[in-house]
Formats: sequence, C-alpha cells, structure tokens
Amino acid sequence: MEKKDLRIVFMGTPEFAVGTLSKLVEGGYNVVAVVTQPDKPVGRHQDTLQPSLVKQYAMSKNIPVLQPVRMKDPEFVEALRAYDADLQVVVAFRMLPEVVWSMPRFGTFNVHAALLPQYRGAAPINWAVINGEVQTGVTTFFLDHDIDTGRIIMQDTFDIHDDYNVENVYDGLMELGANLALKTIDKMLEGDGHVESMAQSDMVASSSDLHSAPKIFKDTCNISWNQPVKKVYDFIRGLSPVPGAWTAVLDDKGKEYVLKIYKAAKTEIPSDGGVGLFTVDQGRLLVNASDYKLQLEVIQLSGKKRMEARDFLNGKDVSGWKVKL
Repeated sequence: MEKKDLRIVFMGTPEFAVGTLSKLVEGGYNVVAVVTQPDKPVGRHQDTLQPSLVKQYAMSKNIPVLQPVRMKDPEFVEALRAYDADLQVVVAFRMLPEVVWSMPRFGTFNVHAALLPQYRGAAPINWAVINGEVQTGVTTFFLDHDIDTGRIIMQDTFDIHDDYNVENVYDGLMELGANLALKTIDKMLEGDGHVESMAQSDMVASSSDLHSAPKIFKDTCNISWNQPVKKVYDFIRGLSPVPGAWTAVLDDKGKEYVLKIYKAAKTEIPSDGGVGLFTVDQGRLLVNASDYKLQLEVIQLSGKKRMEARDFLNGKDVSGWKVKL
C-alpha cells in the first residue's frame, strides 16, 4: 500500500498534536480531514473565538476541519464517516466513543507521552518528572473502551536529565512522538494496513507496579516540604513552567502570601531550625526541606511579577519567613 492510498483522519488540539500533524502533512501522507475542539471564547469579555493550534495549522494547509461539541452527535458521526478514513491518528485529544474509534477499517491509534502501561492518564509528562523518573518515552497504541489501555504498537524512549523541567521533556516528546507516529504508519503500510501489537497486560507483572497520571489541579501543585529535598526539587520541575508549584508562606508579622516557584536547585546544606524555614546564605534564598535546604532561583510572590530570587531579595527581608505547613 502506498501513502496516497491510506486515507487518514487526524484528531488533536494543542501544540503537542501539531508536531505530529505537520510531520504527516509534510511527509506526504494523505490527511483527508482534521478533528479538533470547538473554538474557545477568549478575551476580557469572552467575545473573541480562538481556534486551536491544530485548526490553525489545518486551515493553513487547506485540510477540512470538524469541530464537534459532542463526539456522539449523529451529524458529526455521519460527517466523519463521509471521509471514509482507513486510519485515525489521535494526539492529545479527548476520549472517543466506540462509534468513532471503531470506524476506520484499520482502527484508531493514539500517540501517548509515556511508556505505557506506565502513566496512563491526562498528565503523563508532569507525573514522570514529579516522580523523579530518569526515562520516559512515547507509545502508539490502538484505542479501545478504556483510557490508555489498548494494545501497544510501538514505543521509543527519552532520557529525563536531572535539570530538565516539564517544558524540556514536552518538547522532546513532541518530536519523538511525531516520528513514532510516522514509523507506526509506515509499518502499517508495509502490512497493507495491518500491524502486530501487544496487550498491555503482558508488559507488567501486576497493577501495583503501575504509576498513574491523573489530571493536575491547583491543589495538586501545593508543595509538601516534609519530604527530602530531592522530592521537593522534582515536584517543582514537574510543574514548571506551567501550571507552577506553589506554597503558602508567612512573613515575620504573620501576613500570608502565595509563592510560586518555577526553578530551584538542590543543596547539601543540612536543614536547621525546622521544615519550611526561609534563610539567606551568600545571596541565596533557601528553604528547609526535611533533610537539606532547597535553593529558590525563579519565583513569583502573589501580586508581583515573576523574577530571579536574587532580585527578590534586593527588595525583601525574609527574616522570620516560613512556609505555612
């Protein structure tokens, strides 16, 4: 089977998905339509509609775009069916009903930003970094009834260096995932639309060995200081640059602030004076974890702009400051 003979519908919304879509289009694959989320109201009065980055790219390449509010909507299902896709490729999109994922004759595969069956869920990149993993990767797998549980087609690995934050890993996996999607499609072309796959249950000894990757909320980002400095450090870089790890702090008069921490560094300076206590040493802003002090490097105090910690110290005396535990 040739590229031009394989009719592909692509589904995705954010920048991460654009990486794969652009590789497909520029690689000469036959993308007949794109499905993405409806335009979102933006602006102070929510009176301007903002198309997704996937839609913007598709429109620039004159690819038809479908934007269903509900994936089971009969009008959408019929419009999708009319494109007569042989294959659907999904990257960073919502959960699909069976009537959609089962439609193409060669199925629907997803590009997931983790090495499944590890880190099933909405935020695999964040949780891999938060948990201090030294390696993650991308997986292509066939969709089925449950979330991120389908049969695995291909995987590729990505090393997480100790100084990487989510943005570094995101950028690396976006490129890796796009390349793996193309390799997966090429493998399907070689097999006239068919490809070998492996059940996820064959890849793990027990469910207790699995890490999940649930959606991240504001409360998820609250730093716990009653743990080793390495854990706190990984937590901060696992949420940087967005949504950003935060902690409630009290100044020497008891006034409470919210402090976001975007960049930090581990030290080997033993914590003294109690967990969460702020100190300054040779121009470095430090906070006690359970074992060693963490050096804060880029921060944002509530109501203020984001800044380097050394600039923050030029205008603030943090004597007596502590984390609100």
